[in-house]
Amino acid sequence: MNNEESKAFQSIEWKDNSLTIIDQTHLPSREVYTQLNSVGQVWDAIKKLKVRGAPAIGISAAYGLYLGVRDLPDSGYTSFYSECERISSYLNSSRPTAVNLSWALNRLLATVKSRKELPTDELKLLILNTAKIIHDEDRRMCKAIGEHGVELVPDQASVLTHCNTGGLATGQYGTAFSVIFHAHQAGKIEHVWVDETRPLLQGARLTTWELAKADIPHQLIVDSAAAYLMQSGRVDMVITGADRITKNGDSANKIGTYALAVLAKEHNIPFYIAAPSSTIDMSLETGGDIDIELRDTSEITSFAGKQSAPDNTDVFNPAFDVTPHRFITAIVTEKGIIKPDFSDNFQSAFT
Repeated sequence: MNNEESKAFQSIEWKDNSLTIIDQTHLPSREVYTQLNSVGQVWDAIKKLKVRGAPAIGISAAYGLYLGVRDLPDSGYTSFYSECERISSYLNSSRPTAVNLSWALNRLLATVKSRKELPTDELKLLILNTAKIIHDEDRRMCKAIGEHGVELVPDQASVLTHCNTGGLATGQYGTAFSVIFHAHQAGKIEHVWVDETRPLLQGARLTTWELAKADIPHQLIVDSAAAYLMQSGRVDMVITGADRITKNGDSANKIGTYALAVLAKEHNIPFYIAAPSSTIDMSLETGGDIDIELRDTSEITSFAGKQSAPDNTDVFNPAFDVTPHRFITAIVTEKGIIKPDFSDNFQSAFT
């Protein structure tokens, strides 16, 4: 393992015929590795954010489908494929916004359908091998995203990022984090500002943890400090990930991303999205078509296990918002840097 790979964290591993994840709900205080041996355990891990980040969710779901069919009896192709569809639908129900989840599962279903002549045992092995391919492809895509994105980073850059987009959220390297990581390897990063990312503090708990592991200089800020930093000239660029990007370039990401994009526009600071092509959903025309996940009220009414709002306080807790394409300077993918007009340039880059 070279120095770069040793600092590029991986949170998902297939070993001993089961899926091992680092349970992100325990970070940063403890590194807890958990074995998932059933599709129900994978569903629970995704729903409860033990594994999170659009690419990581897709990878985990792919392995989850295999775990769901692994012990099915041999009752013929029709019955087997019906079970694959049922398990896929179940896994899809865990979180609706991140497109990588349905993308990975649909890819597996299409693979099974294309090889219906195979016996059930071979179809099961095909699912597992395809899940491993998806996992390996994500590692390579994330590395390429970082390498392409380096050219966007100015020398001695102060970069602001939101939520968590590193190896915890992907197969390895990350998306926006991969750009930061590779730019740091190239000597271009002076400082990273990390939004805490309320209400679950993915920036405070996870991104700072990964930046420290990679020896990248950083400071944690409350989300509402971003405007002050931009106003005072302390931010050279903003880069985040995405959970779903529509045909016109509208991008869904962790709640608070839209506000950063508007602020960056006001202060003439470039705002970039970094995501693999699997995050781009060409079936949706605009961000208005994206299903935004609403999460439990307790995420807002309590903090660190203690009640922080009066009993019976009404809560609205969307997990994501949508940044309109007009606020996005460019989108970094494994294919390269895509600039507006996104609709046209997606077509040329991915067809």
